[in-house]
Amino acid sequence: MHAQDLTVDGLGLPAAPALCERDTPADPADEVWATIRREGVEAAERDALMAQPITTALLRHGTFADGLAARLARKLGDPDLTPATLTALIGEALATEPAIVQAAATDLAAVRDRDPACPDLITPFLFFKGYLALQAHRVAHFLWLRDRQHLARHLQSRASEVFAMDIHPAARLGCGILIDHGTGLVIGETAVVEDDVSILQGVTLGGTGKECGDRHPKIRRGVLLGAGAKVLGNIEVGEGAKVGAGSIVLDPVAPHTTVVGVPARPVGATLTDLPALTMDHRLPPPDYAI
Repeated sequence: MHAQDLTVDGLGLPAAPALCERDTPADPADEVWATIRREGVEAAERDALMAQPITTALLRHGTFADGLAARLARKLGDPDLTPATLTALIGEALATEPAIVQAAATDLAAVRDRDPACPDLITPFLFFKGYLALQAHRVAHFLWLRDRQHLARHLQSRASEVFAMDIHPAARLGCGILIDHGTGLVIGETAVVEDDVSILQGVTLGGTGKECGDRHPKIRRGVLLGAGAKVLGNIEVGEGAKVGAGSIVLDPVAPHTTVVGVPARPVGATLTDLPALTMDHRLPPPDYAI
């Protein structure tokens, strides 16, 4: 593939940077970025009004890290910290901790693979607030761990204002996470969310009162948290478990178990090993007959 392959006839879009001249991307983030840029060019060819936004958001940036920093800064900038200032800050964080970039690329693939409303990679990168809020959290967490806590709180506050989601900068989140829709999501300070988890809108991972210390849930790999689910207290939701929509979980959930209700109760095993990957919200068949 050559740079001229990523120009758009008649739209005046720039040729791709040298990255896109490589036959084999150097790492997964490079591959993700090459795909996003191709999708961007195709979108601009279909609709000329998208040419300028795609140029600004995608084609001016040679790497996934550069594009992600610019996108987050564009969304989160305000008079206190301008987009230019945030671009430099976020870019520094991504350069210092490349694992954030790889996690962001993995999250992007998770959205495309699990969300039936997402046909490509460019859509969540440009438009999905669940994805963007998650990446803003990754940067805020980076700052929190380096004793820049007020700056981390600023990013948390801006992300809450812009995306209607509130993730404490100290919360620990893994990779391959899908936050679908995301509106109303709250994740508390000592919460842990492991890899390959899927979370829908209105979920709360909260405490149970005024207790201090380790007081928030631990969500293990492959868990599916349905819309409006509330998981409260320092409890564990085991690997591959599923929490039904609207449930309130106050007790630990065993691995590969489905719980529903207020308060939540087990109703059987999950129908798949890691329900987060299949987004299967069905309940197990009842073990009784009427």
